[in-house]
Amino acid sequence: MTKPSQDLPDDLEQLKAMLLAERAESDRLRQIIQELQRHRFGRRAESLPVDQLQLALEDAEQVEAAGHAATEEKMPVKRKARAVQRRANRGALPAHLPRLETVVDVESTVCPCCSGALHRIGEDVAERLDIVPAQFRVLVVRRPKYGCRVCQDVMVQAPAPARLIEGGLPTEATVAQVLVAKFADHLPLYRQAQIYGRQGVDLDRSTLADWVGRAAFLLRPIQGRLFDRLKSSTRLFADETTAPVLDPGRGRTKTGQLFAYVRDDRQWGGSDPPGVVYLYAPDRKAERPVAHLAGFSGVLQVDGYSGYKVLARRNAIQLAFCWSHVRRRFYELAQSGPAPIATEALARIAAIYQIESDIRGQPAEERRAVRQRYSQPLVAAFEPWLRQKLALISQKTKLAEAIRYALTRWEGLSLFLDDGRVEIDNNVVERAIRPLALTRKNAMFAGSDSGADHWATIASLIETCKLIGVDPQAYLADVITRIVNGHPQNRLDELLPWAYATAPAVRNVA
Repeated sequence: MTKPSQDLPDDLEQLKAMLLAERAESDRLRQIIQELQRHRFGRRAESLPVDQLQLALEDAEQVEAAGHAATEEKMPVKRKARAVQRRANRGALPAHLPRLETVVDVESTVCPCCSGALHRIGEDVAERLDIVPAQFRVLVVRRPKYGCRVCQDVMVQAPAPARLIEGGLPTEATVAQVLVAKFADHLPLYRQAQIYGRQGVDLDRSTLADWVGRAAFLLRPIQGRLFDRLKSSTRLFADETTAPVLDPGRGRTKTGQLFAYVRDDRQWGGSDPPGVVYLYAPDRKAERPVAHLAGFSGVLQVDGYSGYKVLARRNAIQLAFCWSHVRRRFYELAQSGPAPIATEALARIAAIYQIESDIRGQPAEERRAVRQRYSQPLVAAFEPWLRQKLALISQKTKLAEAIRYALTRWEGLSLFLDDGRVEIDNNVVERAIRPLALTRKNAMFAGSDSGADHWATIASLIETCKLIGVDPQAYLADVITRIVNGHPQNRLDELLPWAYATAPAVRNVA
């Protein structure tokens, strides 16, 4: 009779451990596949992007309007009722728009009853918004020449006005319009050339590109001064996004980076005006933000990119991390199927965000007081709960990765509790990056590293204008004109977008 092996229990334990490891690896791979499927076929974000939501609403509102039109055609009473409703809700047209008046008068001022003369007792005034498609005009500058009948060699003439494009066609306002159309309205230059061609103005794409390049060179010092002013702050947001750049040597594109640095203190009523600067770099190495933020000290609000940690070690900078990025990782897990730990983590984070929603816009000290009283206990209880759950699950799962992501950044995630000026997330700079993504989507790639630099320069000024409610076309036209006419380099502050702001921008900063 064979004696049972003494090693059998150990073998079973090893087999059990191997099965558990295989199951954990299988779960991890399944999670990765689900994420890839969601990325390929599903929504790209936790919530429906605003632009896509607007498109859906447009279609729904068009269908509704068509239904109202059909009803009004059959029922005139409905038409009158809706006309009254429109007048009550439409508001007034801006006073600065030119008015072209048309008087619709009666054919006769003879009383139809007694044949006496009618006298005017009032009038009804209706205003409608009219749009004239973009019109081109030609500005003709004549410079008379004067000669002396006695002195044959004398000729006197006024000097030609300075131009951005010497010997070229465009005014500074035209160049500004091209810049805004490309970098604010996301129209590539070849599409702009097509639009101009419909009105009989033949402008080659390469001609427009020449205008953009010369304007970017002229505006570069203003971007530099804007960034110097931002770095003098004690708190900034930072993020980065890819910038595909044509690489002719290899016949394809390479991936550069556009780093975004934002100041926006409106959440707590700060007095410094908001602004954003984009800087292009050919790669994502940690030395890029280190070089960009030389001289900055204070709080830098960032995502989990490791390059910022290098920056914090070298400079006098505190990193405030983003709760939105933490939430996103648990959200992806909860969307994939039953995930009780991820679901509870989301509920705990939601409670913290609810407090932030209640104190948005309040002074920094009030925000800090509320956070200390209500948010601090929630955050303090969240950390040991995460550590407890991490000890119960396989360390190779995506859930374990999500928990470790939060725990390794806990100090930076907790920084907002002690400083009312610090935000709970990095959404401010993520909003500033969306316009770059739209331009990237329409233009596909920048033609060169220098082209990406131009993109960063002009986008910095345009997006800062948008943050403070300044018309970017009018701003760029005036700034280019002033520089061309010799504006002193030591007075660049007069050319920053903030100098053109006449009133605080009214904008949703949620």
